[in-house]
Amino acid sequence: MSKVAIIMGSKSDLPVMQEAIDILNSFDIQTEVDIVSAHRTPEKLYDFSKNAHHRGISVIIAGAGGAAHLPGMVASMSPLPVIGVPVKSSNSIDGWDSVLSILQMPGGVPVATVALNGAKNAGILAAQIIGSHDKCVLDKIVFYKESLKEAVNKSSDEMKK
Repeated sequence: MSKVAIIMGSKSDLPVMQEAIDILNSFDIQTEVDIVSAHRTPEKLYDFSKNAHHRGISVIIAGAGGAAHLPGMVASMSPLPVIGVPVKSSNSIDGWDSVLSILQMPGGVPVATVALNGAKNAGILAAQIIGSHDKCVLDKIVFYKESLKEAVNKSSDEMKK
């Protein structure tokens, strides 16, 4: 079974990152959640990045605010796909520093980047990556996308009444 690691720079990022945990749980995808600070626990960052694929992790979602080095540093050392979630934090410049730190990666070190505080989309993207080789997960994604369409159509019909 595929597993997604959801890491963040500090506990204060958890309210944002919880949306990734919740959406992955709704797809019955196992998650591993931890705090891994690029600046305060570099040894843990190194160990996590080098060994995640040996522990059954398929995709890494990394949320970080401020300088937001966590997703890029993980991507520099891990062979797994990394999805970065820029987090608007208390030490952030309206979140733009986090967005740009994660988005502007050098060639050869890709990080898929979602919107500021966009952990739900990070979870969906991780599920879609897994769904590309797991039919059970793919079927859940198809059902989820259909439910989005149905919700919009229902809202549209209600508005017309």
